[in-house]
Amino acid sequence: QVQLVESGGGLVQTGGSLTLSCVVSTRAFRSQNIGWLRQAPGKEREFVAAVSWAGGSTYYGDSAKGRFTISRDNAKNTVHLQMNNLKPEDTAIYYCAAASYPLIKGMESARNFESWGQGTQVTVSS
Repeated sequence: QVQLVESGGGLVQTGGSLTLSCVVSTRAFRSQNIGWLRQAPGKEREFVAAVSWAGGSTYYGDSAKGRFTISRDNAKNTVHLQMNNLKPEDTAIYYCAAASYPLIKGMESARNFESWGQGTQVTVSS
């Protein structure tokens, strides 16, 4: 059983930064690919970023490229999402999720992930 707990969401102005954190409780943490996805009201869940179990591969959705950075600390079972230059369209609930199968760049989606956290709200004011 994989449990994921997100933190770090909040209210920020346009152009600001936030760092989200996800603590993953599982003995199999080091075998999990961990990702961040987001969902805005009335929209489908969107892939944001992911990192492979060994940390050697990172994956980014188009909205995150150049602004967001994902990293993981296997010693602390934690994954971070550093978000810079935030825009109002980044407003959403951000979910941390785990995938036990390899991800394919360019084909990442919510369907790849089997376990989910409760989400953390990110609001970017204009």
